[in-house]
Amino acid sequence: MATEQKTSEQATAGSSAQTGSAMTRRGQDSPLDTGHGQTTINDQVVSKVAGIAAREVPGVHVLGGGASRAFGAMTQRVGLGDERSQGVSVEVGEKEAAVDLRLIVEYGESIPQVAEAIRNNVIKRIEGITGLSVTEVNIAVDDLHFPGDDDSQDEPSRVQ
Repeated sequence: MATEQKTSEQATAGSSAQTGSAMTRRGQDSPLDTGHGQTTINDQVVSKVAGIAAREVPGVHVLGGGASRAFGAMTQRVGLGDERSQGVSVEVGEKEAAVDLRLIVEYGESIPQVAEAIRNNVIKRIEGITGLSVTEVNIAVDDLHFPGDDDSQDEPSRVQ
């Protein structure tokens, strides 16, 4: 019986030590949760950071697929959308963020290399600017951009 009581006391002491160290770690794990207060970051902030970081990578033509770009252009005209977060979806928690990107890559670029460069840059920027830990960056390549695709000089204008 004395052995059982000692084992129970050790377990209680061990769990108290674990709880204490978890509390200590919580403040140290995140620069957003300190002893002086807590900082929260809106999803839009993280979306903008991710969008800008992805566009910094060579080989990225634009963010967003065809439908999302058309919808984004329409919402921007009426002042509701922001080009910097077009093609970007995020989930933001207290300490972590997950990012989904849709984009078009320039023809001739290595998609795996561009995707890896995007991941690295997005993680570096989000963690550096916000202090959030990035758990994942998912990338969907919707299309390739070919040189000359944007040229409308081939067809004469119907109106003058």
